[in-house]
Amino acid sequence: MKNIPLYLIALFSLWTTIGNAQSKNKWEYLFDGKSTDKLRGYKMTSFPTDAWKVEDGALVAQTGVPNIDLVTKDSYKNFELALDWKVSVAGNSGVFYYMNEEADQQSGNGNSPNWLDNFEMQLLDDINFNDKAPIRSAGSLYDLIVPVNKHLKPVGEYNESRLIVNNKHVEHWLNGRKVVEYEIGSPDLTERINKSKFRNNPKFAKSTDGLLMLQHHGQKVWLKNIKVRRL
Repeated sequence: MKNIPLYLIALFSLWTTIGNAQSKNKWEYLFDGKSTDKLRGYKMTSFPTDAWKVEDGALVAQTGVPNIDLVTKDSYKNFELALDWKVSVAGNSGVFYYMNEEADQQSGNGNSPNWLDNFEMQLLDDINFNDKAPIRSAGSLYDLIVPVNKHLKPVGEYNESRLIVNNKHVEHWLNGRKVVEYEIGSPDLTERINKSKFRNNPKFAKSTDGLLMLQHHGQKVWLKNIKVRRL
């Protein structure tokens, strides 16, 4: 190593730095309309082909089958996730992050196994779902922060959502508008948690890294153009 000229060492270091920066900002498709290779079922090694099917370029949650959430094969700490989504009438779904697969599947339960342990960006039919509370509406930080400046498209039309998590700063975007913003661990968020249904769960939001999860809540949901980049 001592025989290598210093300018070559410096050049190699520069190439490495540039390569890492490009890798961090490069979009990676989790689902490109065809391949499901980047996803698997919750606590599974394979993709749950009975619970989710590829139809016309979209991942579609199936009804009348056991609910199985989708998780990424890789973990993400600082990231931006983008996806297009729509739900059936009264449809419900969500995006979770820093998920660690500790909870057991709940047979016969319409909810997902980790919904009480992790932050959720809600995907919902606000008009027809039986729970009309704004704090649990589409785009919300579920049960914690009401979305603002929101434009939700009608059932049957795709919405575009983005979830940004970067050094504890989190943003939810819906159809080009920022609707939620918060800081993980802030006094404001801690107070909100202490007043919510999560207050008696010591595990809630304690994970600081982990998988992304797409919820199968028992209703139809269509997901497409799912991509992520590391920040």
